[in-house]
Amino acid sequence: MILKSHVSKIIVVLFLSCIAKTHAQQTNVKGRIIDAISKENIAAVAIRIKASTIQSTTNSFGVFDFKNETLPLGEQILIISKPGYITKRFPIVINEGKLLDLKKITLQHDFTIAQSQIATISLSDAEINDADDTSFTVAALLHANRDTFLNAAAFDFSATFFRPRGLNNENGKVLINGIEMNKLATGRPQWSNWGGLNDVQRNQEFSAGISQNDYTFGDLLGTSNIIMRASTYRKGGRVSYASSNRSYQGRIIGTYNSGITRKGWAFSLSLARRFGNQGFIQGTGYDANSFFIAIEKKLNKYHSLNLTGFYTPNRRGRSTAITEEVFNIKGARYNPNWGYQDGKIRNARERSVKEPVLMINHYWDVTPKTSINTNLAFQTGTIANTRIDTGGGDLVTNTSGESVYLGGGRGANTNPVHPDHLPSSFLKEANPTAVDYQNAFLAQQNLINNGQLDWDTLRQTNQQNAQQGSNATYILYEDRNDDTQLTGNIILNSRITNHLTLNASVKYRNLKSENFARVKDLLGGTGFLDVDLFATSASGFSNTALTNRAQSDLQNPNRIVGEGDRFDYNYEINAAVLNGFVQAQFKYKNLDFFVSGNVANTTYQRNGLFENGYFPGVQSLGMSPAVSFKNYGVKGGATFRLHGKHSAVVNAAYFNKAPTIRNTFVNARQNNAPVSQLIGKPQETEKIQSIDASYVFRSSKIKARLTGYYTKILDATNISFFFTQAIAGSGAGFVQEILTDIDKSHLGAELGIEYQITPTIKLKGAAGIGRFKYDNNPDLALASTSDIFTDVQGIRSFGKSSLKGYYLSGGPQNAAQLGFEYRDPKFWWFGATTNYFSNAFISISPFARTTNFNQDVDGLPFNDFDQNIANNLLKQEQFDAYFLVNAIGGKSWKIDQYYVGFFASVNNIFNQQYRTGGFEQTRNANYRRALEESKRQTPVFGPKYFYGFGTSYYINFYVRF
Repeated sequence: MILKSHVSKIIVVLFLSCIAKTHAQQTNVKGRIIDAISKENIAAVAIRIKASTIQSTTNSFGVFDFKNETLPLGEQILIISKPGYITKRFPIVINEGKLLDLKKITLQHDFTIAQSQIATISLSDAEINDADDTSFTVAALLHANRDTFLNAAAFDFSATFFRPRGLNNENGKVLINGIEMNKLATGRPQWSNWGGLNDVQRNQEFSAGISQNDYTFGDLLGTSNIIMRASTYRKGGRVSYASSNRSYQGRIIGTYNSGITRKGWAFSLSLARRFGNQGFIQGTGYDANSFFIAIEKKLNKYHSLNLTGFYTPNRRGRSTAITEEVFNIKGARYNPNWGYQDGKIRNARERSVKEPVLMINHYWDVTPKTSINTNLAFQTGTIANTRIDTGGGDLVTNTSGESVYLGGGRGANTNPVHPDHLPSSFLKEANPTAVDYQNAFLAQQNLINNGQLDWDTLRQTNQQNAQQGSNATYILYEDRNDDTQLTGNIILNSRITNHLTLNASVKYRNLKSENFARVKDLLGGTGFLDVDLFATSASGFSNTALTNRAQSDLQNPNRIVGEGDRFDYNYEINAAVLNGFVQAQFKYKNLDFFVSGNVANTTYQRNGLFENGYFPGVQSLGMSPAVSFKNYGVKGGATFRLHGKHSAVVNAAYFNKAPTIRNTFVNARQNNAPVSQLIGKPQETEKIQSIDASYVFRSSKIKARLTGYYTKILDATNISFFFTQAIAGSGAGFVQEILTDIDKSHLGAELGIEYQITPTIKLKGAAGIGRFKYDNNPDLALASTSDIFTDVQGIRSFGKSSLKGYYLSGGPQNAAQLGFEYRDPKFWWFGATTNYFSNAFISISPFARTTNFNQDVDGLPFNDFDQNIANNLLKQEQFDAYFLVNAIGGKSWKIDQYYVGFFASVNNIFNQQYRTGGFEQTRNANYRRALEESKRQTPVFGPKYFYGFGTSYYINFYVRF
């Protein structure tokens, strides 16, 4: 027994010795990454050995190792990187069978990028929320990305509405915790849903263009994933105050993060407020609050559960485009949408967004190389845009005993810059009289001295109506969307081998969207008649038919509505999207490549809650047929490491996209008709072909990227609304313009380069050159609910719109930058850039490029039509080129346990005046009217323009602890 016991002990000792020897002989590198200032552990830091594809990531304790990896031996370079920190290259020597313990390695914050991100978000927030799609800032570029060109595009170029590769922001995907936030109605991210929460948006992962992404198939402008997970935030707090003259006047933010406690909990809380009576543009008040909370519990070393919620109610006064005539009189800061009421500024065109978001995320580390992320998000709330309705009226009995409507023009146009109120309208005759000149002078003086909305007159008019027993002439109402959306997805990430990583996801989105007009303020009136008074001018109908056509809801005819009531239109949209994505990434010593695929099914259905008088019965009331789209996509790319500092990248993609809800129904406010019913065949999905190729050079002093790209977009659809007086054979009316089978091409190049002259001084340059054009002549049709068309269902086809060769609008197609940065070791820094912009074009009128342009009121060609003159009239306007000079800088100090600092930027230092965009008016879109306008010194219906900010500033002070 004693012998047996000794033998057992010897066996155990030998076994343990073997284990120890095996462990000691294992080649490994490990260490801990900490913040250079706070000394806190940093999680999610990427660790890579330069000469191989092997990589690791730090855990929540900041620890990494390469256990179970086959490491290259000898002298190596360890690359340590994390967004928001300066990338470190750490020389090491790896010996076979040895453990290299690097202990603690410090990373320094990249204050330049972190602070410029703050400025960019505040700038873009002023521009992205425009509901009229006049803003094209690509907010998905707001990330801590080291690419010189993308940083220039996100910060310095964005003020001019520069669009990388000529694409709108619906061509980029924005995710939060892996959940897509782009709206189904427009395809665009609603950035105001998380506006003001700058402190908790610093953790971002960005994949540019059509490159690979670990979460989703993406889009042409890439994917930005904002990580709002409690455990990822550095422990401590931060309080900041900002002042600006751009969108708001003041902003205060307070944030506290607990870090991960001993019991595995993590908490994060952020509160913010932004405010101002007006920004750079007059009357654009700003009132926004932001609330954020995230709670995470690490259940064990494999599972973690995170709850994130944010609510950012905001209300903003909006501006509008103005003609050159108005600009010359009032300047670039003028805004006609506001006036004084009771001594306070009140804007008639306010945008309000109140859409809280709640999401729960489960993180499961199945193995050290495989993770599954399950996400569920719920969003509800409202988006409302206010405006004044001047079409009030009354239903009365005439002397013949018939019921007739009184109204339809009774209310004068309240717009201070309506053409009837401008000097040009009094000088439109060929030979103006002395009285005309006098009236023009009086109109000019009125605009100079006043030119604002007269709220008191509107209220007095309604009060007088009430005293006479009449309804309100004017009301303030809101176009409103009440959305409820549920989103769920499962994301798989698995490193199958050292060379192969698999990504996959399944996503489902379900939306119920209520859309209606709602009376917000009766402006002293007692009620408002809910009929379409434009219909009362129709001819060729019996009084009964006319009465029916005028009704917003035949179920409740001649209804008098009050504050809070729905009127005019009322419908629901139900939408569902199911999406699957899979991707394989391969990494080798000199070659990385990927291939990915995507399939999706999208379904929309309208449910009419009002029975519209123009479209009685099932045309407007009840459920429409479901409209479905099946989509798929494939893309792939490769990175070739040519020799040391040189590499080449090639990406290619082909995919299609379902049209947005907005571009699927002809006029969802009034009827159930989808675009497919209009064109007599299934509506096409938008097809996209794209390829790009880059040369990348990286050395210790120089970083450069040169990219060429080509993208073609086929079979797109666009629906717009306007008033015109130029319809041959029909006259004037409000119409919906349906443009189908649109093809567009985007060809260009991007260059970003920076040169680290000394450890403290860096030169940088960036340039984007593009040619973005219409590539075909799409089909155009107009739909109207007035009696201007005798065609079936009020729709008339105008054939092809001759758009091929015209430039796409939306900011300069060429941009260039030259600048420098100085970063002092004592934590202060300064930089400046000179930026050049050119080749910006006005948005043209497709209707003016149809055969309608050369037709008289009888539908026959003009007998005096001259093609050469017509070509000149239809020539696309190109805006003047311009330079903008910007400066940026900041300083930080450590005082005991506190970190104090400030950041400031000044844009357009020399107060350059420039146009950021504009559009042709369609009111006079025929040959004779356009020719008559061109001969006037000041056109009555000239193009409308958007103007850039003059000299503007932003300054931010903060305390971190």
